[in-house]
Amino acid sequence: MPPLKETRLYRSIALPIQLVLLMWAIHMVQWLTGFNLGLLGAVYPREVDGLLGVFTSPLLHADFGHIIANTPPLFVMSVILLFFYRSVAIPAFLMIYFLTGVAVWALARSGPHVGASGVIYGLVAFVFWTGIFRRNLKSIVLALLVLFYYGSLFLGIVPTSGKETVSWESHLLGGLVGIFVAFLYKDRIEKDEEKEKPSWELEAPEEERSFLDPRTFEQTKSARERDAGGGRWYQSNT
Repeated sequence: MPPLKETRLYRSIALPIQLVLLMWAIHMVQWLTGFNLGLLGAVYPREVDGLLGVFTSPLLHADFGHIIANTPPLFVMSVILLFFYRSVAIPAFLMIYFLTGVAVWALARSGPHVGASGVIYGLVAFVFWTGIFRRNLKSIVLALLVLFYYGSLFLGIVPTSGKETVSWESHLLGGLVGIFVAFLYKDRIEKDEEKEKPSWELEAPEEERSFLDPRTFEQTKSARERDAGGGRWYQSNT
């Protein structure tokens, strides 16, 4: 049995755990000190100072309710990505993380935007649309599971009365980024997604046999007569 650190499951949960712990550590520092890090690390659309939030805003949350709501889906979707789509997991996650922040900075309404929800929507969209684009059994099953458990998340991509402080733009733009990344990597098939060749394609082809001996057309007339007897049983010298 391989050591725990070498197992596929361990490798898939190690980074999400570290990400969640970092997110909670930052929030606890903010809570204990009373210093609102979101004022510095939020995305402020179309403001130069707000570009810092592209890197930091997914790690910051407004309150405990905000971070508690985001922690389970962020952890679960990150594990799914790393476990089932290993060959593209890291670049796909980084693209979703940063492109969502850039899109929010460029297109969202004015005001601070913080939280990991944009990244979560990107991950959900990536897994779902990967099933649509690849159309193999594993990806389709994962897409259906994500739709079943997190389908209600997509209600958050439109502005809702009474929830003006919710960054629906992050949700919408994160989802669109997830679709884009899923399309970008749709041809990067994992090893367990490769179709096995039928048995008849694995068999070595039989050598082709000619109906006539190929030497028939290479021999001279006299050689052919000699091989066939030529209808004569003697050789004349006259």
